[in-house]
Order: sequence, then structure tokens, then C-alpha cells
Amino acid sequence: MELGRALHDARLVVASSGVAIGLPQNHGIVPSAAAATLPPARGAAAVVSGSCSEATNQQVAAFVQAGLPALQVDPLRIAAGEDVVGEALARAVPRLGAQPVLVYSSATPAQVQAVQLKLGVEAAGAAVESALAAIARGLVERGVGRLVVAGGETSGAAVQALGVQQMRIGPQIDPGVPWCHATATACGADVHLALKSGNFGGTGFFSAAFAKLA
Repeated sequence: MELGRALHDARLVVASSGVAIGLPQNHGIVPSAAAATLPPARGAAAVVSGSCSEATNQQVAAFVQAGLPALQVDPLRIAAGEDVVGEALARAVPRLGAQPVLVYSSATPAQVQAVQLKLGVEAAGAAVESALAAIARGLVERGVGRLVVAGGETSGAAVQALGVQQMRIGPQIDPGVPWCHATATACGADVHLALKSGNFGGTGFFSAAFAKLA
């Protein structure tokens, strides 16, 4: 809050997100619970996960162990030019409904290293991000209105694929991860989005996210 006041006349501020808490006071803006209210959620629920962090791997494992529908995509098949996107959508769409569906490429460090050694670090990352972004777009085009994306690079690729230009920030799910509402211009649909960096969120984050939105 003190730093926010000190920056009252700064034309450009670059800092961690915490500084943003101290900036509204400079413009007469006060906190309001209504500011975090989003439109009612509609549509099916899905998770797309490209993060291979320890936290996300635990979240994926918890989702699978709960018996919820989960589909893993193979980076080597993506790099080989196989239609992994079409196959994933064909398998995921019939399972869309009240329960979320997870599509993931998350893997252990050893598995990631094996893929990177075969494809190269940059090529492996780019191939997976592009495929998962296309899957995210395909899911929204097919009726998903509540979408969690795990992984910083995956989130960036998904937002671009969806054609999201701005987001309204809503309630926090876990520290640092809120639900947002946006128009996916590439799909002609509105969607609720939760974009999660790899190591954010507790083990049950995916299920907790949809419970929070409900």
C-alpha cells in the first residue's frame, strides 16, 4: 500500500502483481465485492493441462484417481504429424457434461526429458502447446463454457487460439488463480477461464475450481 502511494504519479509501473493492490487508492477506487461477480457459468466443463510441474502432476493424478474422464496426448505422436487434436476431440466431446473432462500432456521429469532429447526442447514445447491450444479451441467450439488451462505457456497459447482480447477477473480459486470471463472471438462464444501457472493451486485444484464457479 505504501509503494502504491509512492507510485501515484508514475506513468509506467512494472512489478509483481502485489503492487496492483496499492494502486487503486491513487484514483479514488475502493474495493467492492461486486467487482468480482462474473456472469452465470454455462456450458460443459473441461481442463487442458500442458504443465509438467510437480503441483500440476499431483493435480492430474488426483483427477484421474477420482475416476473422472481423462485423456493423455502423446508429444511424440504430435511431432510425428498424427492427428492427435482430432482424436482427442473425438474422444473428449462425447464425455462432456456435468463432470469436467481432462485432456493433458503433463508427465514426469523423466518422461519430459526423454521427449526433449528426441525432439529438442523448443520443438517439443512448441508442438505440445500448439496442439493443446487447438484442443482448447475445439472444446469451446463444441460447447465447453467453463475451461481450466494449466501451464503458463499452455495458457498463453490457448488464449491466442481462442481469440481472447480482454478478460474480466472474478473470484479467486486458490492464491494467485482467479476465474475470469472472456469472449473467445475465434469461437464466437463467451467462456469462463481459469489460467493456472504450473506450481499454483492445491492437489484438488481442478475439482475445487468448478465447485467455486458453481
